[in-house]
Amino acid sequence: MIPKKILVIDDEENFRHMLSVILKREKYDVETAPNGEEGLRKLSATPFDQVLCDIRMPQMDGMEFLKETQKKGVETTIIMMSAYGTVDSAIEAMKSGAYDYISKPFKPDEIILTLKKAEERERLRKENERLKKEVRKEYSFKNIVSKNEAMQKIFEVIMKVAQYKSTILITGESGTGKELIARALHYHSDRTEGAFVPVNCGAIPENLLESELFGHVKGAFTDAIRTKKGLFEEADEGSLFLDEIGELPAQLQVKLLRVLQDGEIRRLGESKSIQINVRIIAATVKDLIKEVNEGRFREDLFYRLNVLPIHVPPLRERREDIPLLVDHFVGKYSQSMNKNVTGIGTKALEMLMNYTWNGNVRELENSIERAIVLTDKDQIEPENLPLEIQNYKGQVLPAQVAQEEYSIKKASKLLEMDLIQKALTKTKGNHTHAARLLEISHRALLYKIKEYGIVEDRV
Repeated sequence: MIPKKILVIDDEENFRHMLSVILKREKYDVETAPNGEEGLRKLSATPFDQVLCDIRMPQMDGMEFLKETQKKGVETTIIMMSAYGTVDSAIEAMKSGAYDYISKPFKPDEIILTLKKAEERERLRKENERLKKEVRKEYSFKNIVSKNEAMQKIFEVIMKVAQYKSTILITGESGTGKELIARALHYHSDRTEGAFVPVNCGAIPENLLESELFGHVKGAFTDAIRTKKGLFEEADEGSLFLDEIGELPAQLQVKLLRVLQDGEIRRLGESKSIQINVRIIAATVKDLIKEVNEGRFREDLFYRLNVLPIHVPPLRERREDIPLLVDHFVGKYSQSMNKNVTGIGTKALEMLMNYTWNGNVRELENSIERAIVLTDKDQIEPENLPLEIQNYKGQVLPAQVAQEEYSIKKASKLLEMDLIQKALTKTKGNHTHAARLLEISHRALLYKIKEYGIVEDRV
């Protein structure tokens, strides 16, 4: 293991020598300097892990040294030492950027313990920064797999609005990736140092939801044995993601409206309000306009939330993303399960392309994870897929439609898909000729191919 480098700055030669002996005994790599100026020169020439610096020295004392390191942007951990220690000087040193302060004379164990504590703090700081970078990478738009035009437009919009506090309402079916969009928005904003706090408004019992969101003081209700922060406070300077906002009870809709208007919350049982700085991102699978019209959702709250609406299309409307997503999930789960699965067979991919995906991207991910577990080969085959996908008869013939489907709307769609497939096969993929056979415009044909996610055979 590479030894930690420490710079000792002190005007007393005997003290520098004594401290060097102690530190070298503990396997530290030690250099010394007699004053702040010499210490600065050495610090500029060589990176050190930590600096032990006396406060009272000629030429440049410890406080001047500290201020100069701050000006130069030096990030090395600095611990101050003094035989004339007072509380005021310790506080001043900490304010000027010192990590800690130790009074002379000290025992060898004291200085070693102080250094070890500083090392642990620095290790945790670096680990925290590494994890933050990983999270930003994981939730970057580059990691949201899509080449769909509608999805690309969503990314463009969010990149434009990420830095603003305006409320965003994300709509879309279950499993389309609404939380992923919300997290990406948070980690592309200037709020990344703050927390991203998700809460499912439909998963918490109504009698507990208010306390969870706003917090409570001790004694506010029977089980309130201590004061507790709410999720709004946890998300201060960050983002609060209110998933399933359509499930929010009427009483809490009023309180949320007040938060959006005033930027203040009040814990249960408390008389004074707390100012907060939180960006609200809401999401729902419900049609909130319908909920408003039927009196289940406040109209004024809807307009407060719907400042920047984003609709995430279902997977069946962006089938061109299925091969990309499959490749992404195969790589992800092959690595996590330590399996050598490199891809998917043609027949299995065709089944995935033709499936309805009512559970959207989440259902596709679960299906690929299952397939990776079951396969003994280097690629996924049809038998590894769930039975409902293997047995799905999506694009059926008109005769079968009459037998298997009673919905006129669904039967018409299946019939259209079947006729378009036949026309494309007959014309060998020539869109102009196929449109003429179908007696529709060329533009309408292109729209329907995209809408139905029809996979064309290129001859």
